[in-house]
Amino acid sequence: MIKNILTFVFLSALLFSCNASKDKKTDTAKIDGTWELNYITGPRITFEGLYPNKKPTIQFNTKENQVSGNSSCNSYTGKLIIDGNKIDFTQPMVMTKMMCLDGQGEQVYINTLQKITSYTITDDGKTLNFISADITMMRFTKK
Repeated sequence: MIKNILTFVFLSALLFSCNASKDKKTDTAKIDGTWELNYITGPRITFEGLYPNKKPTIQFNTKENQVSGNSSCNSYTGKLIIDGNKIDFTQPMVMTKMMCLDGQGEQVYINTLQKITSYTITDDGKTLNFISADITMMRFTKK
């Protein structure tokens, strides 16, 4: 009897751990693709004032552990560091060096991106929220 109970407990734990890792991979894969910024917190300038000509984008490739995008002026690329819903943008990224005439939008975007510690995906996979200290700092729409 005890042997049957222990076998049941072991198999239940094994089944639970398999499902947990499967869900983690599925959740991480939801971030794949290209996203366009539609909200950023912090500056006193309106969103349209920060990005009058082109909104920043971010693209994720979880299979290649790659993140890339456009900051509204310059392109960037780097290593994707993601674990569950935790994400890290503090590692150096390669960035083009074009002269940007649109003001401070690019700098606001890059500085805010480096503060992000986690993310959520809502609205049936259509909205990506970047979070720092439980506050949504940036919001993107799937392209």
